[in-house]
Amino acid sequence: MKRDTMNISVTQRITLIALIASLSSCSMSGKYIQPETGVPSSFRGEQSAQQHPLHSSSTIGRLSYRTFFQDPALLVLIESAIAHNSDLQLAMKNIDYASLTLRQAGLSGLPGFGLQGSASSSGTSDYGSSPLSDGEESVETFSASAYASWELDIWGKIRSRKKSALAGYLESVEAGKAVQTRLVASVAEGYSTLQMLDTQYAVTAQNLELAATTLSMMRLQYDAGLVTSLAVDRQEALKLDAEAGLAKIEQQIALQENALSVLCGRMPEGIERGAVRPMQNRFSAGIPAALLSNRPDVKAAELALMKAHAETGVAAANLYPSLTISAEAGSEALKASDWFTFPGSLFSFVQGAVLQPIFQQGTLRTAYKQSQVVREEEEIRFRQAVLDAVREVSDALVTIDKLDVQQRAAEKQVALLQQSVTNAGLLFQGGMADYLDVISAQSAALDAELSLSDIRRQQRNAVTELYRAAGGGWQ
Repeated sequence: MKRDTMNISVTQRITLIALIASLSSCSMSGKYIQPETGVPSSFRGEQSAQQHPLHSSSTIGRLSYRTFFQDPALLVLIESAIAHNSDLQLAMKNIDYASLTLRQAGLSGLPGFGLQGSASSSGTSDYGSSPLSDGEESVETFSASAYASWELDIWGKIRSRKKSALAGYLESVEAGKAVQTRLVASVAEGYSTLQMLDTQYAVTAQNLELAATTLSMMRLQYDAGLVTSLAVDRQEALKLDAEAGLAKIEQQIALQENALSVLCGRMPEGIERGAVRPMQNRFSAGIPAALLSNRPDVKAAELALMKAHAETGVAAANLYPSLTISAEAGSEALKASDWFTFPGSLFSFVQGAVLQPIFQQGTLRTAYKQSQVVREEEEIRFRQAVLDAVREVSDALVTIDKLDVQQRAAEKQVALLQQSVTNAGLLFQGGMADYLDVISAQSAALDAELSLSDIRRQQRNAVTELYRAAGGGWQ
């Protein structure tokens, strides 16, 4: 009869556990739904870019940086920056930390197991509250057992924590990608600035040589009484200005090399660079909706929102009772010789505990409301990240288009002014032009060539910015 009673009791326990476990399918956070972003169907400023359409698989943001950048020297710098840049290394450490947090959260839903053993001996005085029997000097107890404890995830609290940890990990991964995209773009822009400075140095050196030649000619004409000393002084001042300009550019080159070296994780040193390569300035930027999946900082912002959404579920679940099932089984005896006498020394224990917070309800409700506010904040940040991404792509498209117009005009201007320098020199030698015409032509030509080199730098940087804004650089 006793055996049947024990069987019924075990059956009831199993049924109760199964029933409670079935309730764990409930969740307090609800399903995450991506907020409406209202992205347009196309980018502003893309009309001109669509004149040279590329296949959708060649969208600029999905190109590997090894494919997008063709300069071998630049690729060496980018690889060095990815391997040694401090900001990117810190981002990788954040990923490692988030990975460990995710692993820890994955273990939180598993039952807790443990082993324990004890041996005790106690004795009391003959006149104590629990006197020993005659002949007994002490009471000894020996026990060994295994125990387990499991919190049932009735309200989805543990699952919400896992979702939060997963979103946090993925957010750190996307944040690392975002750091790399900016790093790749920064290295490319710094390299482009060095190339511009090289061009400006060559142009200034050429103009310095021209100014020196003109100065020698004016001195000969001064000796012949054809020009005044004022003309010589003005031309010599122009030559000295070119010399100072060369020194300034040399300084800028050294500083830029130092900055680029540190960006690549190196000690300040010279930077090897190749000749300026023309960059294709007609790319498909894709559709704005693609930014949600291809741009790392936008994805990181959405993952932060998903994490906050899961944390809201955790805070909501904390308002409701938690149920923990504990079990223990082992062997216990008053004598060491009876310790392993089975089944008489065996014991078992099963307990279900329900914990319902009462006096902490105000604190828990406040925490839940705070989690809702945090979720709303992250949703605002996500929407803003989408707006910023669309704006940056549109800005880059407009900039590329307008710089193309500026470049064509500047190239024509440089060609005209270079011809005017030649003509002014010939007219001056023939006595048909004033020395001021020569100085003015040389100054205007130098300024135009320097301006053209800067426009070309801006063009390269604008294409690089379009690449970064479309989500390129982490592949």
